[in-house]
Amino acid sequence: MSERVLLHVGTPKTGTSYLQDVLFRNRDRLLDAGLCYPAKRFDDHFLAALDLQRLTWGGLEAEAVGAWDRLAGQVRRHHGTAIVSHEVFAAASRSQADRALTSLGHRNGTEVHLVLSVRDLVRQIPAEWQENVKHRSPIGYAQFLQQIQDPERSSRIGSWFWSVQEVPDILDRWAFDLPPERVHLVTVPPAGGAPEVLWKRFSAAFGLDGVDLDLHGERSNPSMGVPETALMRRINAAVNDVVPPADYRPLVRELLAHQTLSQRTRSPRLALPAEVQAWVREREEAWVATLRERGYDVVGDLDDLVGAAPTSPWTDPDHPSEKQVAAAAVDAIKALTVEAARLRHSEEQLHRELAETRAALERSYLRPSYRLREKLVRRLETGAAGQRLMRLYRRVRGRSSRSA
Repeated sequence: MSERVLLHVGTPKTGTSYLQDVLFRNRDRLLDAGLCYPAKRFDDHFLAALDLQRLTWGGLEAEAVGAWDRLAGQVRRHHGTAIVSHEVFAAASRSQADRALTSLGHRNGTEVHLVLSVRDLVRQIPAEWQENVKHRSPIGYAQFLQQIQDPERSSRIGSWFWSVQEVPDILDRWAFDLPPERVHLVTVPPAGGAPEVLWKRFSAAFGLDGVDLDLHGERSNPSMGVPETALMRRINAAVNDVVPPADYRPLVRELLAHQTLSQRTRSPRLALPAEVQAWVREREEAWVATLRERGYDVVGDLDDLVGAAPTSPWTDPDHPSEKQVAAAAVDAIKALTVEAARLRHSEEQLHRELAETRAALERSYLRPSYRLREKLVRRLETGAAGQRLMRLYRRVRGRSSRSA
């Protein structure tokens, strides 16, 4: 049984992709330091989160069956400190959270700590809309804002947004049975600060200080600007009915959004319109007051949860500059053309290898020994005795096919 478990349950868009990439790539180094990050593939903790909550996710839920129990079993078998991390855990109900805590050893001798990374709503709201777009949604920004402001939260968008972003409520579900000193809030620094500050906060929360880790990130979830996100919406409307999720993920989300369009850093950035800012500020300040009262361990500063006022003019993502969208589209077409050329060359190489294999096989058929064996088999199979002999031969060889 693990002595200690650090359970990181979100929230999305708080540097989680980078954190999990570092943890996954440094599994062996962590284990040498007594820290277990149990994963055979980079998305094992994501699949565990889907399994725990029985979430559907573009077909990936089929791969997730049993993933939570496998992960929890690996944690329990480690004698030391174990780390579990994925932002989708934030959406778990209280009963699902209780099941998770129990299966990790809570109330059975294991010291479970909850870690929640948090960021101001001024940045989280546009970031969450963009995540919806990167997951095939054609929803407009105004419609998204309307749905998350609906007090009933009856829409799928509104319900999901608050399940993974309403910090006090997430803590009500996950930390209801934990003492406040075992609940650690990692605040994302304000925009414009040194990028290493967030890592230092993560490192402190997870006890990674002093562990020699490779911090070169290979996986991240970069943001796009206004025209790039508008282009993605149009692509979604055009391809959703003809491109399945398994193809969309590598081609549209990874190649176009993450590798291509996110590199266009001079575009106008997503932000909140003026009419929403007061509503957001009221909620941020209420959250900060609630969290101060609860006395959780804060790694950073709770004031980081109050977003800064906008410093650039508002650009409406639903009515972007068509010139800027066209420029982004040219970059997207270029990336797809390069990828198509790469795949074409790969296909040609595979055709050559297949032709060479077929030629080698045909040459083997022309050998006298092969022709003699073939003639013998055909002759045996024409008579009852020969057929019995061939069946006996196949049983001895362990074959079930009709070929010799």
